[in-house]
Amino acid sequence: MELPVVNHEDYFAKIGDDHKFPINKFGELANYLISNNIVKNFHKPYPCSVETLKFAHSDKYIQNILNKTLNTEGVKKIGFPLVDSVVKRSLVATGGTVLASKLAIHYGISCNTAGGSHHANYNEGAGYCVFNDVAVAAHYLINRGLANKILIVDLDVHQGNGNSDIFKENRNVFTFSMHSKSNYPAKKSKSDIDVELEDNLEDQTYIKKLKYYLGDLNKENFDFVFYIAGVDVHFNDRLGKLKISDEGIRLRDEIVVENFFSKKIPLCGVLGGGYNKDFNKLVELHSILHQSCAKYI
Repeated sequence: MELPVVNHEDYFAKIGDDHKFPINKFGELANYLISNNIVKNFHKPYPCSVETLKFAHSDKYIQNILNKTLNTEGVKKIGFPLVDSVVKRSLVATGGTVLASKLAIHYGISCNTAGGSHHANYNEGAGYCVFNDVAVAAHYLINRGLANKILIVDLDVHQGNGNSDIFKENRNVFTFSMHSKSNYPAKKSKSDIDVELEDNLEDQTYIKKLKYYLGDLNKENFDFVFYIAGVDVHFNDRLGKLKISDEGIRLRDEIVVENFFSKKIPLCGVLGGGYNKDFNKLVELHSILHQSCAKYI
């Protein structure tokens, strides 16, 4: 048996070759996983339905995205042009995390090759995030009776403010975000636990903090985990402010995955952010999540 990984060719959107978001990484990550024998086949998602999106987003916002009628300010806040391929990508990537979450329940562990759009909240998108795939999938699992107490472990360099906003009054979903204190968003929201990291933090302190807080989280009785494995914590990331090495990211992912898998808590891993100055290195760093998860299948 191999690790169930969700991927779709429409994860790539036409936003222009000069765009600062590295949209090509999704296709190249899929190629990397196949060529390095990390997976042989992908599970292919359907676009997320409006009914399922409405668990986490307002109908007005959803319709403005689908009809491409979002105002200029709203489009600017997202950072992507609101074109057909971006709309399609947003629906398919969200559907991908919903599918991956169901696969995690069945197999114990799974990954998407996209996802982690944690800046989108109920009424708007932001920071390259159109729909909040993890929030949609978490609501889906709870509403279908597939999970009762969900933990979101967000280790992207940016705070998961969309998740903390969406779930601020929801006792079924616990939000944990360990992120750069001085980074985007300028105005942070309040997660159940926020760990703010100083600029230029290196591996040893980072891993020590992670282990400490995992110890706290292990005292709770979670029955499902979403892991947002952003690699923008890397020392060579254009948008990060930390100094985490390749090996630091590998150790981080292995610690998180082993911690929950060993307790038989289903885990769904999603990509999160990554804007490395070296594109090939970016793809390789994102693949560490999938490599770490594949060890347990």
